[in-house]
Amino acid sequence: MIYPIEFQVNGEERTIQVRAADILLDTLRDKLGLTGSKSGCDNGDCGTCTILLNSLPMKSCLMLTVEAGRKQITTIEGLMNSPVQQAFVQNQAFQCGYCTPGFIVNCQGLQNVHPHANQETIRVWLESNICRCMSYEEIHNAVKRVFSGS
Repeated sequence: MIYPIEFQVNGEERTIQVRAADILLDTLRDKLGLTGSKSGCDNGDCGTCTILLNSLPMKSCLMLTVEAGRKQITTIEGLMNSPVQQAFVQNQAFQCGYCTPGFIVNCQGLQNVHPHANQETIRVWLESNICRCMSYEEIHNAVKRVFSGS
């Protein structure tokens, strides 16, 4: 069965037709052309597919598209030139870049929820994403920069 789903993606109202079994990650990539969110593990462990759902981080590989109806979705494309993205660039917080969109989106979610996060809160939130290239020090420095305002 096909269902019409309405939601807001990166500030734009969208209506698309989806099957009940469609995964949000696949819908974003295949139907909307938003390929910044990546498929890494398809079971919620790595965080490469992280999006913001009503301003909170969500792993889009774990969510059916029909569950996103009438919600606000922000992908990495919606965070272009954001202070978080700029901090990652300034701190060279990436190697291959595959995990970077998920980290940036997760960090934006952290800032949404805890605008004055301390080091422990930052550490705990960063644990939800995996970098296989081991850029953790640079990533942590970028996130600290976001919260220090420098």
